[in-house]
Amino acid sequence: MPPIPPLSAVRAFEAAARHENFSRAAEELAMTQAGVSYQMKLLEERLGAPLFVRKGRCMVLTDLGRRIAPRVTEAFTALGEAFAIARSENASVLAITAPRTFATNWLAGRLGDFHIIRPDLAVRLDVTDQMVDLASSEFDVGIRGLRAPAPGLVSHFLMRMPVTPLVNPSFLATHKLETPADLQSAIRISPEDDWWDLWFDSLAVDEREGAARSGIRFESQVLDGHAAIAGHGVAILSPPMFQPAIDAGLLVQPFPQVANYGNAFWLVYPEHKRNLPKVRAFRDWLLEEVKRAARDDPYGILEPLPGA
Repeated sequence: MPPIPPLSAVRAFEAAARHENFSRAAEELAMTQAGVSYQMKLLEERLGAPLFVRKGRCMVLTDLGRRIAPRVTEAFTALGEAFAIARSENASVLAITAPRTFATNWLAGRLGDFHIIRPDLAVRLDVTDQMVDLASSEFDVGIRGLRAPAPGLVSHFLMRMPVTPLVNPSFLATHKLETPADLQSAIRISPEDDWWDLWFDSLAVDEREGAARSGIRFESQVLDGHAAIAGHGVAILSPPMFQPAIDAGLLVQPFPQVANYGNAFWLVYPEHKRNLPKVRAFRDWLLEEVKRAARDDPYGILEPLPGA
């Protein structure tokens, strides 16, 4: 194996080349600018060639520096991915990534039950709606809203996403909601949410005549639900995500009609993690917990999607 210069000097070069600025590199590495300059001097002496030259008040890469900088960055990226994989395969930590609504309203309150049966596992839950590349990330498993199994990943169908209007009983007591058409004169939370169109489209008769009254707009079903619980209007929600509030009488369903969103929740993970004991344990627990939570499944959430 060819000799490698001191990694501290190589790391300083990679940051300085990426930023093309010694001061920013120093900030990223928690060093002083003089420290970065010193590491560059050591590296250039080891190589016998300059990597930066002064141009006015700035330091710019030489032709040699520009040629090697991308390969050095790629090497550090590969190292980062290798150690991320090592961390994710730590047998005592289970790292989960899940979308906001599912993580906050459904999963978080149940993880204590999983810990009871697997007290040896520490669980780290990352809440994000962004898709994560599970094959190269530090996460062991992900929960995602998908229309079909995820290509390249082991996928387990969890539940459908039924949607219907939900409202606080106090709001319902003072606002007429006898037919879906009455929603046009009621305050709807996030009225531009496409779930409203999905629900109205599921009705036998189109009852969308007229303009809906303006309501509070949010970017999260979690916030929509909290606003509905507080009595600020009618929200279009997925009932299984708000079952505790429904059970407590904080939310009621004014109309029997329910529509199904095209996506469903799936548990996904890379093939190479299929047989990790912690992944198997979480998979088995989650699949059973979904069935248990659905009870008699009044919304049909356990009915697989076509082709699932």
